[in-house]
Amino acid sequence: MNMDGKVALITGGSNGIGEGVARHLAAQGAHIVLADIDDSRGAEVAEELGGRFIHTEVGEPGESAAAVAFAVEAFGGLHLAHLNAGVTSWCSMGDDFDPEAYRKAMRINLDGVVYGIASARPAIIASGGGTIVATASMAGLVPAPFDPIYAANKHAVVGLVRSIGDSFAAEGVRVHALCPSFAYTNIIKGSEQTLLDMGFPIIEISDVVDAFQRLLSSETTGDCWYAVAGRESEPFRFRHAPGPRLD
Repeated sequence: MNMDGKVALITGGSNGIGEGVARHLAAQGAHIVLADIDDSRGAEVAEELGGRFIHTEVGEPGESAAAVAFAVEAFGGLHLAHLNAGVTSWCSMGDDFDPEAYRKAMRINLDGVVYGIASARPAIIASGGGTIVATASMAGLVPAPFDPIYAANKHAVVGLVRSIGDSFAAEGVRVHALCPSFAYTNIIKGSEQTLLDMGFPIIEISDVVDAFQRLLSSETTGDCWYAVAGRESEPFRFRHAPGPRLD
């Protein structure tokens, strides 16, 4: 996908993976719109990239729609939506279960993707087609007992992307999930050494951006691209579910 002159909307774009992708796309000539709740940092990065910033609570459907409309009004269309905003939950499923922490994690990590896709799809179709990328996680591909609610919403994002890939492709919209392992972002800030002590290697944001570019350059859809230490990113290969046994 040639991004020169194209319009890219990135949620959670004021730092971390979102910022890294924004800088990467801007270097390719894309018009950047950042949507985030960090107004100060978001506006600073957007200005540096010659783009635009809009305050966006992705868990609110109206604000996701407003961000898309803002991008279209600012640059005349939308060709790429990177739905990247996310939080950890650290919500136990034990006796200390916290319903508020659960709802916050689901609202941002799952609802934000659902509302983002619903809002971006018609704008991308009207612009002649493009790509939607949802940031999931390796926790959407494997069990994550240290944060089961996070794993639940990331598994849901993976299932959503796999389920809509083919139908959206018929309209000229490719959909992918980006599934990085732990990366040096604010989402793990303060827990880096704990993760390393547990045997989890932490990858650089540049590694995730490389994976993003690989999926953007692909001709497939509905795939879940992992980004892990020491491996070249590629789509995760799911086993086929067993069909009925015929005697």
